[in-house]
Amino acid sequence: MTSTFIKKAPRPQNETDPAVRERVAELLAGLETGREAEAERLAEQFDQWTGPIEVGADEIDAASAQLDPSVLADIDYAHDHIRRFAEAQLASLTEFEIEISPGLIAGQRNVPVGVAGCYVPAGRFAHIASALMSVTTASVAGVKNIVVTSPATAARGGVHPAILHAAKVAGAHRVLGLGGVQAIGALAYGLYTDLEADMIVGPGNSFVAEAKRQLFGRVGIDVVAGPTESMIAADETADPVMVATDLIGQAEHGPDSPVWLVTTSAELANAVNALCEQHADDLPDPARASAMAAWRDHGEIILVDTREEAAAVCDDYAPEHLQVLASDLPWWRARLRNYGSLFCGPNTNVTFGDKTSGPNHILPTGRAARYSGGLNSLKFVKQLTWQELTPEAGNAEAPVAARISRLEGMEGHARSADLRSK
Repeated sequence: MTSTFIKKAPRPQNETDPAVRERVAELLAGLETGREAEAERLAEQFDQWTGPIEVGADEIDAASAQLDPSVLADIDYAHDHIRRFAEAQLASLTEFEIEISPGLIAGQRNVPVGVAGCYVPAGRFAHIASALMSVTTASVAGVKNIVVTSPATAARGGVHPAILHAAKVAGAHRVLGLGGVQAIGALAYGLYTDLEADMIVGPGNSFVAEAKRQLFGRVGIDVVAGPTESMIAADETADPVMVATDLIGQAEHGPDSPVWLVTTSAELANAVNALCEQHADDLPDPARASAMAAWRDHGEIILVDTREEAAAVCDDYAPEHLQVLASDLPWWRARLRNYGSLFCGPNTNVTFGDKTSGPNHILPTGRAARYSGGLNSLKFVKQLTWQELTPEAGNAEAPVAARISRLEGMEGHARSADLRSK
């Protein structure tokens, strides 16, 4: 495959800074032993918050009441789409029972986890959509205890009101005004709620991602998320202004957010290369600073000869978001294999997926899309298997299981099988 880089940049390594790893371990250890008192100390240190940590129902209702009716309507609109898609995902997973051989019956039950912890960032951006994405999928899955954490800050007077309203609409049962590592620790250790999370989901900064990574095993997690990524695959039919706008729209996530274009058109590649810096420079601050740095340090334009080569580049990068602005969309949908979420055609863009269209926006980064998908209602459901044998089926199974056990050197297993043999 021949690839020419019109613009080349190093890919983020998505490796944890050793200093971050060490600091997160210290914070988690302190939270596990110091519990609520330590969480409150960290809330004051990092967010200057000294008020109550748990947000009461009256406060959540008051937050809803202060929002403009148009905001309430927009949240309802997005929630309806996210819920509908999550319900369809859940319906795709079925319980079953099968008679594998005469008298040997096995099956699968689908059981939701008991406690879901949903982290909703609210630092530079108030991630209202993340509250909808995480809480709605857990609610649709049938989780009975959904605990939301989101930073309460002194400057804001608590948790962002739109996040409180979104969490309520989506089906949250408890809300804690905590951010960062103290939020993840509170979910894992059951602080304030006595409900230790079975699953912790939601995006966050490098400290949040590292806290989830260190707790994985003790709890389940969705993904270990790195910087947001976006790739566009385009041909000569694509509008260069649209391509540049969409790339820079994703670059504003942060200065370390890579955006990539792979195209079969040299004319498009050169036009987009000329436009992207202009589009980034035209944004208001602080988005301008983030987008300029992201494009300068992590933006790439890759020119290839054929659409098959373009698809191969996409699969190699395995981007979080993959947008196709090219002809013959069914070919691309059938060919592409590695991505977090796919956006097809000029009427579709990543912003829709980030905010309102329905499929979840909590997605794998750092090439994890090669082996994992994004957050969905099935993440909160355990597929539990069961089996039951009649005496006749047990008699047929026993000698084979015993022979395999003895071949492996496991005499105890063999004797257990022998007991079921006539």
